[in-house]
Amino acid sequence: MVITFVMDQFGETSNGTTITAMRFADMLRKKGHEVRVLTTSKVEGDGIYILPEYRIPVFQSIVDKQGMKFAEPDEEIITKAIEGSDVVHMLMPFWVQNAAAAIAEKMHIATTAAFHIQPQNMTYSIHMGKFPGANKLIYTFFRRKFYRKFNHIHCPSQMMKNLLIKNKYRGNIYAISNGVSEDFKPKQVERPEKYKDKYVILMIGRYSAEKRQDLIIKAIGTSKYNEKIQLVLAGKGPTEKKLKKLGDKYLKNPVDFTFLPKDELINLINSCDLYVHSSDAESEAISCMEAFTCGLVPVISDSKICATKQFALTEHNLFSKGKYKSLREKIEWFIEHPEEKEKLSGEYTEYAKQFAIEACVDRLVDVFKAAIEENKERWANAELEKEYLAKLSPAEQKAYYSGKKKYVRDCRKRKAGDFTDGYIKLATTAAAR
Repeated sequence: MVITFVMDQFGETSNGTTITAMRFADMLRKKGHEVRVLTTSKVEGDGIYILPEYRIPVFQSIVDKQGMKFAEPDEEIITKAIEGSDVVHMLMPFWVQNAAAAIAEKMHIATTAAFHIQPQNMTYSIHMGKFPGANKLIYTFFRRKFYRKFNHIHCPSQMMKNLLIKNKYRGNIYAISNGVSEDFKPKQVERPEKYKDKYVILMIGRYSAEKRQDLIIKAIGTSKYNEKIQLVLAGKGPTEKKLKKLGDKYLKNPVDFTFLPKDELINLINSCDLYVHSSDAESEAISCMEAFTCGLVPVISDSKICATKQFALTEHNLFSKGKYKSLREKIEWFIEHPEEKEKLSGEYTEYAKQFAIEACVDRLVDVFKAAIEENKERWANAELEKEYLAKLSPAEQKAYYSGKKKYVRDCRKRKAGDFTDGYIKLATTAAAR
């Protein structure tokens, strides 16, 4: 199978969606598929098609602070990349994905889409994350301008699937985990000298408002174990200065801000004592999965829009959203109950096996196959319709289109769609009678 990914950023490990795209591409290639990538990132490799970067007037500084990039559509490059593809998979809902979808349609190539960006990832950056109306507006905008074009949509968790359905997204929505690389596993490592006598708490993720690293700092800072605890925040992002200032105010031991390549990150995870995922909004949290795959026990926010809470195996693995005192209580419990933590570590290692990336990629391949077969049927029906209409008088053609319009309207009322243009089969069957 020839699969083209349309992903603004690729090869840069600054956000979870990019990492997911890279790992999916690697696993698909290992399984014998050809993977091409349309991106604005300057990366080398077979099947990489580089587009110019799209710079947004006025708002580009916000985009840069979030460590993001947008690709600018170039019809010639896009056409070259997707020509001969079996399916084109859109990992974002932006300008280049819209352009690629239109070109794939002209070329009769199947398309699928992924929903990885929660509206809160955007609204928190402009201090509107707690306004439901703002988030709903983004869901609606994305649906009308992009996702309505696709009958096969991948999202990384059941929570996200439920939210899409709630916001009137239609078609086939698949909750498939982004999966964890086989490289993440428990291993014996020597703890860095600077952590030797400390209880090390880790969180991995962008430094941004919705991730709520501030809660971890306050929880540790007000804990009776403050002097004993070392907090490590692995990531990049716009709130780093604020977090450093907060850490200086609350913590006995300065926050260790770091950003590491995969091998070093795996070693870091295996050298820590506890993982905290404090985010208010999360579509899945691959970083938390990587941590507990290595046996590092997590404490997770129970936020309604944080899918990561699905990974809590006990009540001790959950704290109340936005409540640093609740988080402090959970941290102190684990410090005081090392035997329970050790037992949970083994349980998490076993639990993590179901999220192996190979199984997740196999499920995504099934989605691609369904989209390809549906696309073949749609274009076969289009050819059938063309032949059928050629035999009709103008009045009969008008009656056909009127019936088709009513059929499509009825499909929408049933919250379905005629993605194969199957009305022609109803018409020809009726005519045969």
